[in-house]
Amino acid sequence: MTNKQYDMVGIGIGPFNLGLAALAEPLDEIDAVFFDKEEKFEWHPGMLIDGTDLQIPFLADLVTFADPTSPYSFLNYIHRQKRLYPFFFFNRFDIPRQEYNEYAKWVAEQLSSCHFSSKVVDVIPKNKEEYYEVKIETPEGIQTVNAKHVVMGTGSIPLVPPAFEEKLNEHILHSSGYLHKKEEIQKGKHVTIVGSGQSAAEIFLDLLEEQTEHHYHLTWFTRSSNFFQLDQSKLAQELFSPDYVNYFHSLSFEERTSTVEDLNPLRHGIESSTLTKIYDLLYHRSLKGKVPVTIQASTEVSDIHKKGNGYELECKQLKAERSFQYEADRLILSTGYKPKISPFIERIKDDIEWEDDKRFKVTKDYRLVFKQPRNHHFFTLTNIEHSHGSGATNLGLSVQRNQRILNVIAGRDVYPVPEETTFQTFNLF
Repeated sequence: MTNKQYDMVGIGIGPFNLGLAALAEPLDEIDAVFFDKEEKFEWHPGMLIDGTDLQIPFLADLVTFADPTSPYSFLNYIHRQKRLYPFFFFNRFDIPRQEYNEYAKWVAEQLSSCHFSSKVVDVIPKNKEEYYEVKIETPEGIQTVNAKHVVMGTGSIPLVPPAFEEKLNEHILHSSGYLHKKEEIQKGKHVTIVGSGQSAAEIFLDLLEEQTEHHYHLTWFTRSSNFFQLDQSKLAQELFSPDYVNYFHSLSFEERTSTVEDLNPLRHGIESSTLTKIYDLLYHRSLKGKVPVTIQASTEVSDIHKKGNGYELECKQLKAERSFQYEADRLILSTGYKPKISPFIERIKDDIEWEDDKRFKVTKDYRLVFKQPRNHHFFTLTNIEHSHGSGATNLGLSVQRNQRILNVIAGRDVYPVPEETTFQTFNLF
């Protein structure tokens, strides 16, 4: 592999770059390779809670929207597992989250272009030769490959409020590590969850279901003014379409940043089924007396201090503008994620155009915009909420992203991107 010239090198093998690898595999004109520092593919292993489902239909797998005949489709996976008839009788579009993870692992194991335990440690532009020199740390030592194009698919990392960054431990953790620490969490007498999205709700429900076995008080705080339900209406879901992404990208930077806020009910709400399960369980438990649960919105948790064998939370009820202290001995921060920006951006930061001090300019086909145009492109699937809105992190639109990238690299429409995919119109006539 050392010193080999590739058409494309992918940094990171999450679902986005894994889908790109699967679609690139049958293309003779594109020689691609992908690297990831982890030992194997795992998709949010700390949140693969029993009974939780993917929030999008199984058709939004790694390849189907580009090529329904691909051997790497979810339907082919389920067929190969001899589970097609059980899935047929399951009769649902959504699938268990654990099953999606197993499907993606199955695809990764089949692709010779995917290399794990391989950390990309440097990307050096060779502008005169029009390629990138990519250095990879492997168990065998440092290797170097050359790439005409680079795709940054480094995903996201847990977003922890600054006041808590230095205080994380086995009792204070981000939701991404929930299952790894669940046993220790349930040894607590007062467990508090902070956050408002689907992950917070799923953790609350999981702990609520087992509360009577462990006898802890369970608290759920959120800064949001309510525990909002995810908007899953059909017309609203059309905002997760190639047509809407094209429209969003055409807006000015100011219009895009304000529009992102309007997308929150579609991206950060809680599924109605999860809220229903929580309420129904609380109702049934209440038949036996008061349930040891505190659920409170409009509540900000700003800091935490050690107190005795537990902790004291510094809180504020935002509507009443009243501060208060709250005791807990276990704290789960379901505070979301932020883009993991590759440090190699530092090498080219002065060569590319920026929309503000943190957000680089990105073309419709996911290329960074260089001040001096070049033919060796740096594509990004990370930190693009400001440029592609609903298409930034949505699994259902990841295939469309990869179609565009492969079409640019191949120089032709190897995977034509569909148009007129919605009933509603976004652009002016």
